[in-house]
This record gives sequence, C-alpha cells and structure tokens, in this order.
Amino acid sequence: MYTLFYYPRNASLAPHFVLKALKVPYQLELVDRKKVVQKSAQYLKLNPTGRIPTLVDDDFVLFESAAICLYLCEKHPEGHLIPEAPKARAEFYQWLMYLTTTLQNELMVYYYPERHTQSAIMYDDIVNTQQSRITECLELLNKHIGDKTYMVNDQFTVCDCYMFMLCIWADELKKPPLSFPNLNRYLKTLAKHSAIKAVCEEEDTDLSAYK
Repeated sequence: MYTLFYYPRNASLAPHFVLKALKVPYQLELVDRKKVVQKSAQYLKLNPTGRIPTLVDDDFVLFESAAICLYLCEKHPEGHLIPEAPKARAEFYQWLMYLTTTLQNELMVYYYPERHTQSAIMYDDIVNTQQSRITECLELLNKHIGDKTYMVNDQFTVCDCYMFMLCIWADELKKPPLSFPNLNRYLKTLAKHSAIKAVCEEEDTDLSAYK
C-alpha cells in the first residue's frame, strides 16, 4: 500500500487526485505544516527538502509532486493517465512541464514574496507583479483549453490533476482562473470528476465556486 505524506491544498493534492483516479490502495499521513512537521528530523529522513509531498511505496521513497504522479501512472498504466501515442505523450509532457516549471513557480513567488527579497517594503511590489505574470499564464491556458474537455488528447490525465490543483491555489487572485471563460467551463467540468470530488471532500476543500 502507498503512503502519501500530505497537507490539505498543498502540492500533495495532485498526487492525491492521481491515487484516487487510479483506484489503488493508499493511506494518508498528515504532515502538519502549522507545527512545521515538514522540518522535523523524522520527516527530513524521508524528504531532505523539508517539503510536501512524499510518497512511500514499501522501501521506496519519492518526493516532488510531478515525479510522484508520473511514477504512479507508470506503475499503473491501466489507469490511462498518461497518453500512449508518442505525439500525444510529448504534448502531455510539454504541458505538465509548463504547469510545474512556470505556473507553479509563479504562484510560489506570489505566496512567498519574502523568499525573493531582503526588504519587506518590496513584498507588495512582488505580489502585484506576480498577479500580472500569473494572469499571462492563465490567458495562455485559457486559449489552449478552448472548447476542450481535458488538457491533452481528449482524455483525463495527470495534467488535469495538476491544473486543478494550481487553479485552486490561484482562487484568491484579482483575476482568478474562473474569470476566464474557457477555464471556467473546463474547471467546473473537472470538479464533477469522481476522483476530484472525492479527494476535495477528504481534504475538506470547498468546491461550491465550481458548481
């Protein structure tokens, strides 16, 4: 059985979606960020980055959200969460990398401006700049989604799991994902997916805005 070390609405959300979608046995282990458990000596033995999530599969330990998602999907190809055809798979990797290295990074700067300056008077400027940068990312994604149901190859994939997680993070922006017409339709459709619904219920994440 897999063990996912998680915290609600954290970067563990996408792997949690994947585990649920694959319908494989797993258990959750809460890493209480309020008590900074992710920096404890015990947790650091599992994950030296001191971040969430971590996946334990028997004696194998893995960190980094996207790596965990890909590992699970490759172990369980019957779940079809990664496209099989070479071009579709390449497009899948393209968008997953964009989500992890671009949109997620921009959101992290937005939420943690103190990590990017030594002057507190710069915090507001960084946050405002990030609002604009994230809006540019969402505009691109809104255009890509168009009238599609899913991000890639007309099938539910890890990209959709990752996208939903990041869009939940971006809910509080001045121009949130739901303010973009294509993303609005896409996200409200995803919110009805059985894995998305079940995980959000387990993590007490409110989906009322997505109805």
